[in-house]
Amino acid sequence: GQVFTDVVGSPYYVAPEVLRKRYGPEADVWTAGVILYILLSGVPPFWAETQQGIFDAVLKGVIDFDSDPWPVISDSAKDLIMRMLNPRPAERLTAHEVLCHPWICDHGVAPDRPLDPAVLSRIKQFSAMNKLKKMALRVIAESLSEEEIAGLKEMFEAMDTDNSGAITYDELKEGMRKYGSTLKDTEIRDLMEAADVDNSGTIDYIEFIAATLHLNKLEREEHLVAAFSYFDKDGSGYITVDELQQACKEHNMPDAFLDDVIIEADQDNVSKMKLIVLYTYNTFNVKISLHMFLLVCYNPHM
Repeated sequence: GQVFTDVVGSPYYVAPEVLRKRYGPEADVWTAGVILYILLSGVPPFWAETQQGIFDAVLKGVIDFDSDPWPVISDSAKDLIMRMLNPRPAERLTAHEVLCHPWICDHGVAPDRPLDPAVLSRIKQFSAMNKLKKMALRVIAESLSEEEIAGLKEMFEAMDTDNSGAITYDELKEGMRKYGSTLKDTEIRDLMEAADVDNSGTIDYIEFIAATLHLNKLEREEHLVAAFSYFDKDGSGYITVDELQQACKEHNMPDAFLDDVIIEADQDNVSKMKLIVLYTYNTFNVKISLHMFLLVCYNPHM
């Protein structure tokens, strides 16, 4: 019966009543509903480029069940999510009612057909990310403890059948098959190229960890601030092209990778990337502030 008033929690998962500063245990059911939506689709139901934009989307409460893969997901699963994400806490399912829902309960209507493995959806998300986010993920991956990446390390070692320290296309293909993937060879090749940041023809350990990292590692501000500090070599509060170039060299990333980062910051995309672009006579310098860096990395659709 206690009523809470502090606005706490991660933006993507916060319930609307939390933002209104009056909430109870119903807020946890909302968060679990958001997680279920992500588990089934790979993206959060409420998102935007800024934290305030995410909060606005949460308050509006419009849920997308039209985009892929929702057309092939059961009506029962969608019914459960809608009931868990009811904007009116009093009408939201309780935890017990969720467990009694036909989609959840034993011998319920949830299909036995397995979803693609989590690592596959993560790699797909990673391949769609902008280059700056890929660089940030790689830096974060190198700073994580053994405990934080234990499961991913085991997965890498299972795929690296010759213990070479790098996964070849054939090893990735066979590993995906073992994890239940039904991807075509061309799609696996695309994933290989997306994760192979240094164009070595294989995926090394750090590339694999960076490509398969769960997004909650990217959403934790302390990781992002540490990554920003890594890029901001001179401590100026901005990341410059020279500093990006230095980071590329340290991670054996080709010049084309840096070119892509700069292209993404072209004036035509400034509104999307929220970067500060300063043009000179025949070149331009990209200066990325910590605030803009966080905006780019928080956006799950970039």
